[in-house]
Amino acid sequence: MGHKEHRARAPESLRVAVLSVSSSRTLEHDESGNWIARRAGREGHQVVNHQMVTDDLNIIRRAVTDMLTQSPPPEAVIVTGGTGITPKDLTIEALAPLFAKTLTAFGPIFAQISYEQVDSAAILSRATAGVIDRCLVFCLPGSLKAVQLACKALIFPELGHLYAHAVD
Repeated sequence: MGHKEHRARAPESLRVAVLSVSSSRTLEHDESGNWIARRAGREGHQVVNHQMVTDDLNIIRRAVTDMLTQSPPPEAVIVTGGTGITPKDLTIEALAPLFAKTLTAFGPIFAQISYEQVDSAAILSRATAGVIDRCLVFCLPGSLKAVQLACKALIFPELGHLYAHAVD
């Protein structure tokens, strides 16, 4: 089956969870996470969980694994923050080991479209995506512009299509 047929059969609405990672912001002042939640709703998805956690490997990992055990579980989790290169940026280290499958094209494509906007500063991001327990997980920078770019250009246009493949 080709990509057009898969897209046609893909669900239009998914259960989406949002996890913001920050040691300095609160959920109330979380521009990126709040934008993701609003945009997911506008795209027709149901936001089933939205949390803020601190930059700690075990806390990040526990937050996502707890999200995946809720009933019904989210079909996609979008994580914002903690993908940079500072010592406290641990989102990738927390979640990548849990990936059953890695969407290896996501990071390079995101870096390319980021490069077109922010030039060589795009190399600071380690954005990645994968599948954990039949759930799509996207790890994005904390920057609002980066989140908007990833969601508009990559995530929401393909979310149902990706999910159809993840559970096929």
